[in-house]
Amino acid sequence: MRKIAVFGGTFNPVHNGHLHLAKNFYNIIHADELLFIPTYIPPHKAPVELAAARDRLEMCRLAVKGTPFGVSDMEVKRGGPSYTSDTLTALKKIYGRDSSLYLIVGEDMFLTVDRWHKPEVIYSLATLCAAPRGKGGCGKLTDYAVKLRRKGADVLIADIDYLPVSSTSVRSAVKKKENLSAYVPESVACYILKKHLYSE
Repeated sequence: MRKIAVFGGTFNPVHNGHLHLAKNFYNIIHADELLFIPTYIPPHKAPVELAAARDRLEMCRLAVKGTPFGVSDMEVKRGGPSYTSDTLTALKKIYGRDSSLYLIVGEDMFLTVDRWHKPEVIYSLATLCAAPRGKGGCGKLTDYAVKLRRKGADVLIADIDYLPVSSTSVRSAVKKKENLSAYVPESVACYILKKHLYSE
């Protein structure tokens, strides 16, 4: 069985916290492949200062250079609201029955997954992977995992050290003209500045 880890999100922008989470789950799962898949239109939350999909896609590509990770443009190409159920269905067709999909989800999004579009499809196609956002958060995730397992989901909760970086903090740092090296890879920082993203 090939293990394919899927890390979807707005990535507005992608940052070191995303890479930290990806690296840890890649190792925990012993994944054969890990894909960052930026959304075209995030269906779960109203976009705030949302950079163009092509820019978010390119920042993901820059961020994973030199890592074993890949980037897929399938949601950007598909257009419209980016439903995870559609993406997992497409990936299962691509990778076939001899593959296992693992969906990496941030804490906030994980705690709402039963309200996503066609959650039963997600449960049937992928193992949900989540880690706490801060110390002492595993209990909340574990409790919610029990609820999801009753609905047929496979869930993996990992107590990964939290790297306190968020896309909101990156955008704020850009506005304040702060050095971005603590937030994003250098190539992403250069792209943000070159394209004047998040500066207004």
